[in-house]
Amino acid sequence: MPPASSSLIMDADLRARWAGWMKQSVLPMWSSAGFDSGRRLYHEKLDFHGRPLILPASRLMVQARQIATFCRAALDGLHDASAQALICLEEVTRLYRHTDGQPGWIFSVAPDGSPSGTQRDLYAHAFILYAHGCAYRLSGSSAFLETARQTMLEIRRIFRADHGGFADEVPRSGAFRHQNPHMHLLEACLFLFEVSGDSFYLDEATALVRLAMEKLIQPDTGVLPETFEADWRSAEAFGKNRVEPGHLFEWSWLLGEYLRLNPSARDGEAVLRSADALFGFGMRHGMTGSAVCDAVLDDGRPLENGTRIWPQTELCRLLVCRNERPEVLRQVSDNFFATFMSGPNAVAGAALWIDRFDASGNATVTDVPASSLYHIYGAAREFR
Repeated sequence: MPPASSSLIMDADLRARWAGWMKQSVLPMWSSAGFDSGRRLYHEKLDFHGRPLILPASRLMVQARQIATFCRAALDGLHDASAQALICLEEVTRLYRHTDGQPGWIFSVAPDGSPSGTQRDLYAHAFILYAHGCAYRLSGSSAFLETARQTMLEIRRIFRADHGGFADEVPRSGAFRHQNPHMHLLEACLFLFEVSGDSFYLDEATALVRLAMEKLIQPDTGVLPETFEADWRSAEAFGKNRVEPGHLFEWSWLLGEYLRLNPSARDGEAVLRSADALFGFGMRHGMTGSAVCDAVLDDGRPLENGTRIWPQTELCRLLVCRNERPEVLRQVSDNFFATFMSGPNAVAGAALWIDRFDASGNATVTDVPASSLYHIYGAAREFR
């Protein structure tokens, strides 16, 4: 992975477009129309007029993502809704943590705040960890680190699984294990290590990187499928496993973050090679024109040529961080604004997006999910 220089960073047009859009449109809207001040929670979705939709449940994952995003935006100097984010985290802790008398955080609450989903979800736990790291970085309060450590210890107990890694959920509802929650747990542990300096989180991150290197990434192809058997064997024969290019880009970025934060890591060269291989496979097989497609097979053949908004942002972030292929970055960025920001009521600089298109280019959604903001801001902050 080449060292950063100024070639991409100095692209003033791209910087101005992304940072200006965040500051002037997206963050102000989603911290106002996107927040329910009465419930002290973020809305899960808005309609294409920017009005909140009332849903039967509010998921922990969405709350944690919004908290983290607005904490980071305040730290980055792009928009200060930090007080709101910390108020939300206080309410989320009250509503979701140990609410049913059991360790961990419940999955969702009803509109009246009562538990509506009491299963334990590793993906959601990863994001509430990440939110606590962001809240600590913002506030300096050690209470957030204390809760994060307690939560990580609970994750070890609740999601304990054979063959390394963790169970996706408890109680288990599916036959397969998935890479995705482990990827986000790695993200949370890396960020908590960065903000706290506590080697406890670096050790957790190292274990997750080793899991990826030894069991998740296919040794022959260097690609990382989505689903696995209980013992981490590939769910299907080679050539039949689903691979999401957006996740390859996300993993590549995270492996780079791991090396940035742990430059003396054992097998660092192998980790670097894997980061490069994931990026290369995604670029060769995951692009349809100037967009990242939804899924391919592990031999590179197309599987789903629809497109979602989040893989575009993951590629943008990775290209900026790798300081590579400025022409591709420009094309993907231009396509992002021309395609995903062209909803039925879109105007220049609008803060609403179309989350998903099918292979024919038709929008397949009727609302705007708040959960996309985490991905969008993750890319946008690199342009500031």
